[in-house]
Amino acid sequence: MRAIVSVSDKKGIVEFVKGLIELKVEIFSTGGTKKALVDAGLAVHSVSDITGFPEILDGRVKTLHPMIHGGILARRDLKDHMSQLKEKKITPIDMVVVNLYPFVQTISKDGVTITDALENIDIGGPTLIRASAKNFPGVIVIVDPADYKPMLEKLRAGDISPEERKRLAQKAFQHTAIYDTAISSYLRPKDEIFPADMTIAIHKIQDLSYGENPHQKAAFYKEEIIGKREPGIASAVQISGKDLSYNNIMDMDSAIRAASEFSEPTIAIIKHTNPCGLASHPRLAEAYRRALTGDPVSAFGGIVASNRRIDEATAIEICKTHFDAMIAPGYDKEALEMLSKRQMRIMTINDIVPRHTSTLEIRRVSGSGFLVQTTDCTADSIPMKVVSKRKPTKQEIADLTFAWRAVKLVKSNAIVLTKDNELLGMGAGQPSRVDSVAIAIKKAGDRAKGSVLGSDAFFPFPDGVELAGEAGITAIIEPGGSKKDNEAIDAADKYNIAMVFTGMRHFRH
Repeated sequence: MRAIVSVSDKKGIVEFVKGLIELKVEIFSTGGTKKALVDAGLAVHSVSDITGFPEILDGRVKTLHPMIHGGILARRDLKDHMSQLKEKKITPIDMVVVNLYPFVQTISKDGVTITDALENIDIGGPTLIRASAKNFPGVIVIVDPADYKPMLEKLRAGDISPEERKRLAQKAFQHTAIYDTAISSYLRPKDEIFPADMTIAIHKIQDLSYGENPHQKAAFYKEEIIGKREPGIASAVQISGKDLSYNNIMDMDSAIRAASEFSEPTIAIIKHTNPCGLASHPRLAEAYRRALTGDPVSAFGGIVASNRRIDEATAIEICKTHFDAMIAPGYDKEALEMLSKRQMRIMTINDIVPRHTSTLEIRRVSGSGFLVQTTDCTADSIPMKVVSKRKPTKQEIADLTFAWRAVKLVKSNAIVLTKDNELLGMGAGQPSRVDSVAIAIKKAGDRAKGSVLGSDAFFPFPDGVELAGEAGITAIIEPGGSKKDNEAIDAADKYNIAMVFTGMRHFRH
């Protein structure tokens, strides 16, 4: 049995090759891998011993040779193939152990040039992998160090089954597909947001107990990206608590998005991906208390997110209510001790900062289709065109700014009532906008009077504005753009409401 071993990731390779040699496998290797094996005292040959040709072009050409690929690609069940090998004096190669240059890690470093990137594109490695995987009934291909130990045990027991060989081949093709995806992504022009063809490379973080419901299966993946990964749930670390569920991750993602929308100390309380509590305040504990008053009933069993480190005073307040999970940039020692006793899932994230860069959001639809869009990012400055007779006061402008940032976090049709950087009431996901207004007013109760209203889209009829006026709401921020804008404006003037248009919609389906 003969094997070619050439790996970038040297983890476990010495032990694996030592085991192969004990099984009388003849090892051929290249470059740094050969040196590592020889330095470990293992007897290995150079690939040049097979080809009869030295490495050339600074190692760019070493395995691209018919003596190698003939030995890999020949079908062992075809007499003609085997007779050709004999005629050309080519010996079959039975195993290929290869993983590829760390392209993503290399090009993510500062100061990397296009020349550096091109030099780190592996050619021989993917060719060896694909050739071996194509002929997996006769060739064992291993790309993952995690497979070294189990495959060695199977070889010691006799052989590797056809089913196992097929599984290894699938992993091999996936390995090269992810590699090619990274290269394609790097070479794609930065302004080409929606190319004609696109692949996405994702790696599994963990299996989940189930999906949205117990009868659904689920897992959590993260994308392999080039450059710095933006803060988010995929890079968060669990400190304590039970395993994460699908719904936990969905809600924590919404929580992070909510908390990151504001630069001031902010607490977001999420239930079923909607903020039922949201507030900003210089003192984080007070921000939490105000967020909880938004809807203390719905908050029970929800998710808490903070864009600041959790201190002891804030933890004391949080511990008074049951939450499933919380996420923050960090925790003081006393705070973590208290929260850990509450049996909630506690997550930490490197940073929660306002998002100003747009990435791609992808959603699957029926018929094997995908919807792809850029993320809805809010600029630092929110345009406000006053369309009512009364102009908003300075305080109302501050409240409208908070409302506009809050309403984009709510499922459409979305309505929020806010005052003093606090969410007072919220109506979400209703087919009728006026129903969302009614729900938000009901949730706010007496506090609706003197508050401002944010609407994620225009009012198609004046009824929503009239309902707001009857509740004592003093100002409204909405995109505008309805055929009946004039009727909505007239209704605002009737109730002396200051109304501003932004010219931007925030639908969130």
